[in-house]
Amino acid sequence: MSHVQAVTVLEASQQSDKKHLVNSNNVNGKINNITKRNAYKDTNNNEQQITKESLNVTPTDSEEPQEYSLLGLVTFKSPIKWLNSVSIILIHLIFVYAFLTYPLQGGFITTIWGFIVGGIGGFGVTGGAHRFWCHRSYKANVPLRTILMLCYCTAGQNTLYDWVRDHRVHHKYSETDADPHNSNRGFFFAHVGWLMLQKHPQVLKKGRAIDMSDVLADPVIQFHQKYFIPLKIICCFIIPTIVPVYFWGESWYMAFMSQSVIRYLFSLNFTWLVNSAAHMWGYKPYDNRINPVENVAVAVVAMGEGWHNYHHVFPWDYKAAELGDYKLNITTMWIDFFAKIGWAWDLKEPSSDLIRRTVEKHGDGSHTTYGHSENVFANNGPIEAIAAPGEPNLGY
Repeated sequence: MSHVQAVTVLEASQQSDKKHLVNSNNVNGKINNITKRNAYKDTNNNEQQITKESLNVTPTDSEEPQEYSLLGLVTFKSPIKWLNSVSIILIHLIFVYAFLTYPLQGGFITTIWGFIVGGIGGFGVTGGAHRFWCHRSYKANVPLRTILMLCYCTAGQNTLYDWVRDHRVHHKYSETDADPHNSNRGFFFAHVGWLMLQKHPQVLKKGRAIDMSDVLADPVIQFHQKYFIPLKIICCFIIPTIVPVYFWGESWYMAFMSQSVIRYLFSLNFTWLVNSAAHMWGYKPYDNRINPVENVAVAVVAMGEGWHNYHHVFPWDYKAAELGDYKLNITTMWIDFFAKIGWAWDLKEPSSDLIRRTVEKHGDGSHTTYGHSENVFANNGPIEAIAAPGEPNLGY
């Protein structure tokens, strides 16, 4: 037996002096006196009393999760989400066709519009869902939070609640079974496969323990949750498609294919690269014990999110990087802009001394300024991020 199973045990009793007797109707109209009590059988088939913890059905640490097979050719640790899988494969096939044929018909202005819309959606993910709501790396007023929410809707991803919860779990349990997109399971899984499979039981268990009260208390999030579907459809698909048609006469076909397929798929994959490529290929100047790396290419396409080794060490830095170089961190430029007009404040960042000490202690030697010690350890599990000064270390 691979899971602890909760069972209800019913014991029949003919004794009249039992304290807890209930009537049980059967087809013969006879009355049986029974006593009901709750118990469960553990992995050794021993009966134990049910507790709140025992109702949380997950594998024990020593047990391997059940494997699932596709046509006997490929095995997975989790069941396949067929609707998600078919949808993702189908839209990528359409994307390939649209991308190959677009240069023959697409207009220059429509292409520029695609970059603009992609940047708007990207800022909603990087500056909103990621740096603001997930890591609370700065504070923002209601107008800015509303802009961030609408920008995020333009990206066409999951609800903000789901995004933030999964990302907080990812940071707290990075590269373990509790990590939603554990890069130890390979590039494809970390990139998109995790969306095509049921979540590992540990992801569900740890996700339920993440404190999301700050997110749920935000009225902007409440509005987003309530109207998520229409907001996503309008901001991600309808408006980007209508604008080229009505403002410069683009055909409906090319407007839809360029914005709702090509731009949308590029945007999704740029975000996914942070979970995959930025956990596999690059340098580790800040902490050699963890998987996340510094990846310039990902920083370019993901608007500054490729400085991932730094980010996992200092997740609360609003820049998500040591340097605020706008060329490779567009998100920081926009946050700084809103800070100058007073819509964003309390921008968090570590001191240069803290960065130097961290690099010297755990870096791989690739930092351009500081050295590192020889006492560098292998990654044997999740490494806690450094807490922001004066704040508890929540792990994200």
